[in-house]
Amino acid sequence: MTIREVSERYNIPMKILKEYESREIDGSEKKTLDSWQYDDTDLERLSLIMSLYNIGFENPEVKSYMKLLEQKGTEIQRMRILDKKRCSILDQIHSQEKLLEQLDYLRYHIRKQQEAKKILKKKQDKNSR
Repeated sequence: MTIREVSERYNIPMKILKEYESREIDGSEKKTLDSWQYDDTDLERLSLIMSLYNIGFENPEVKSYMKLLEQKGTEIQRMRILDKKRCSILDQIHSQEKLLEQLDYLRYHIRKQQEAKKILKKKQDKNSR
C-alpha cells in the first residue's frame, strides 16, 4: 500500500506517516517507484504508534518507546514507561473527579435554594388565600 492508501484506509495523518517513513528508510528497500510500500509489519507498528499518541504520549516518548521496542530484553523498561503514563492518567482522572465533586456541590446548593424558594412561595400563596 502507498502512503496515501494507508492514510485514507486507516485514518492516519500524513504527517505521522511521513515521520514513520523518514525513520524507517534505510536503503530504500521498501521504496518502489519512489513510493513507500507498507506491509503488515508496518501497519502493526503504525497501529502501536497511533495507540501511543492516543494515550497521550508526546513525540519524544513515542520515539523512545519505539526505539526500545526494536531492542531485545526491553520489556521491563517499556512496562515502566507504560506504568508511568498510566499513573499520570490516573492522576488526571482523580483531579477531574475532584472538579466534578465541586461542580456537583455547587449544583446541589442551587437546587436546594430553588426548593426552598418553592416551599416559601407555596406558604405565601396559602397564607394569601
